[in-house]
Order: sequence, then C-alpha cells, then structure tokens
Amino acid sequence: MRLVTFRQNGKTRIGIQKHEGVIDLSIAAPSLPKNMLSFLQAGTSAMKVVQAVENSNIHFSMDDVRLQCPITIPPMILAIGLNYRLHAEETGSNLPKVPLVFTKQQTCANGPFDDIYAPPESALLDYEGELGIVIGKKCRRVKKADAEDYIAGYCIVNDVSLRDWQARGAPASFTMGKSWDTHGPMGPAIVTKNEVGDPHQLNLKTWVNGELRQNSSTNDLIFNCFDIIEFISTALTLQPGTVIPTGTPSGVAAGMETPAWLTPGDIVKVEIEKLGFIENKVVAEPI
Repeated sequence: MRLVTFRQNGKTRIGIQKHEGVIDLSIAAPSLPKNMLSFLQAGTSAMKVVQAVENSNIHFSMDDVRLQCPITIPPMILAIGLNYRLHAEETGSNLPKVPLVFTKQQTCANGPFDDIYAPPESALLDYEGELGIVIGKKCRRVKKADAEDYIAGYCIVNDVSLRDWQARGAPASFTMGKSWDTHGPMGPAIVTKNEVGDPHQLNLKTWVNGELRQNSSTNDLIFNCFDIIEFISTALTLQPGTVIPTGTPSGVAAGMETPAWLTPGDIVKVEIEKLGFIENKVVAEPI
C-alpha cells in the first residue's frame, strides 16, 4: 500500500494512494486516526483496518489533492552519513566502521512537492537523494534478523544540506547544516514493506533541472536498513513515525570538481524504484 497525507478542500487527512487517485480513510474507515503519526502509533490493529479497505472506491483524483509530508512532524529524523561506497570515495573519506548517525530536526520535514528554501546565510546548498525507513512500532535493542518487523514502510527523502554550515565543526555542525526549515522533503507516500520487497535492490536517481546527477542503487549501501535499526536501537528507543534517511549515493554537488550548488529556480527531482518521486523547487527564503 501507499499511505499518504493529503490536503483537499482546505482539510488535511490520510489516505491510500492508487494510480487513479486517493481513498480517503476518513470516509472509508472513519474510526481511524486522522493523521499519519497517530495512525502509526495505533499499531497493527489500525493497519489491519486499512488493509480491509484498500480496494475501496477512489474518493478523489490526484488532480483534486495536494500530497503533504507523510508524517507532518516526525518524532525523530535520524540520518546516516557516508553510507554508500562510491559517495565515500567521491568525498575522499574512509569507509566508516559503524553507521554515522546524525539528527535532522523534525522542523525540517517538508512536503514531497513543496519549495526548498535557499537561505541568504549560505551559498553552498546541496541535495542528497535517499531511501528513508519509516519505523512502525516502538522498539529498543532490536536484532538485525528482527529489524524488518519494526518497519512500517519506506519513503524518499532529500537530505538537503548547507555544506558550509555542516563543516563548521563536529558534532553540532551536522545538526545546523542539515536541519534548516524545508530541508527535509519526503514522500510522496509511505510504501509498505510488502509492496517494496527487498529495500536493498532499488534504483535511485536524482535530477537537477533535468540533468541526471545521482544514478545508483541501494545495493551500494555500506550498512543496510536492518544493520542501521540494530545499531541505533542499541542506544535509542525508536518511536513509531521515526524517519531514518539511510544515506546518499555519489553525485552530490559537494563531490564535483566544480560544485554545482543549488540556487533559486532550480528543480530537484529524486526518484526511487517502487516508491515514486519527489520534486521540489528551490526558492529564496522569504525573510
């Protein structure tokens, strides 16, 4: 299934996205919570209700709705750095021995087709197309073999970065360089794991103004999705709705001999096999 948060006629709620449109769960299953985070927190029983209505009639065409960030304010966004072999090579970095975890603040979460702000405080605005894990059940000390049981699904994330702010000095630099408002576009849906299959065999591509910049596969991940959940949950309790961007492949602006930083007017499109695509315009941040 493709679970979405959408806005229609001035109201935001959750639904199931089909090729021809959206099933409004507030109509098809009115007993369910009306926002995605509460729905995920409701657990297996809520998911079974949705499965029972996933073949209901479409309520709205895609032209009638605006897809929103699937989880408007995720409890946590825990991202992974340098997690593709070729990306580590293009940055001149050694392969990490453990997942490099950093935090993107929840306020950076942004819609799949909403604008990305280019702030006046930086000219080094970069893109990072990534596979995002969405946690479905509260968990701690999860073993790798059991990790998939705690995943609700997957989404696309653009880990937008300000490279100068990121380079100011660890560890706070990653938080400041990665967490600006609008710098976490994600979506367009949470695609459930049964529909995705193996998350480590997905093509990932990023275009800027139609130019292909990233062209890779999740089979180049150094630490896969299940490794990551085992590692993070050793220390942290993962809450339903937590989003884990798993790292970006080679092709970012920072890895170019002459970096092509994002500027107002640019259009960034990230596509991942089976998940769809997100597309965001870069605009000067309104001050």
